Amino acid sequence: MMKTLLIMRHAKSSWKDAELPDLERPLNKRGKHDAPMMGELIKDKELRPQVMYASTAKRAQMTAEEVASACKFKGDITYLENLYLAEAEAILNVLRSTPDEIERVLIIGHNPGLEGLLQILSRRVESLPTAAIAYLALPISHWADLNDQVEGELVELWKPREIKHKSKK
Repeated sequence: MMKTLLIMRHAKSSWKDAELPDLERPLNKRGKHDAPMMGELIKDKELRPQVMYASTAKRAQMTAEEVASACKFKGDITYLENLYLAEAEAILNVLRSTPDEIERVLIIGHNPGLEGLLQILSRRVESLPTAAIAYLALPISHWADLNDQVEGELVELWKPREIKHKSKK
């Protein structure tokens, strides 16, 4: 049995208001464009998640809402404070709590934790720029079995700049 994990870094955020706490930073213009584009990609690849987890940071919430709308996600997005700037192990803990009947999960959060998680689960060092999505196939039947010994397959890594470039051809 395999489980599918989509790891997505939040879309590009705004630094315009220096007074704004980090947790409150919204998406900028590019982020507002890239998030729905990546949601469309998820839909087109028939990878619509059954469960979505996202950090409580405004930029992650906005990304999640745009992606959910674009990929026609059915369900409620689960926003978790412990995903805000989380380390890989904390993200694994969230994933381990996923019910077994769920086959496909999308998690939206922050670096460096997401890149760390990707490295642990794929045994590859890859960069995850804003709004990028890593598609992992995991050789597990139970989310509770997910740990740093599980070796998943990095099936695909989509970066917004590459997607935009392809769509212009």
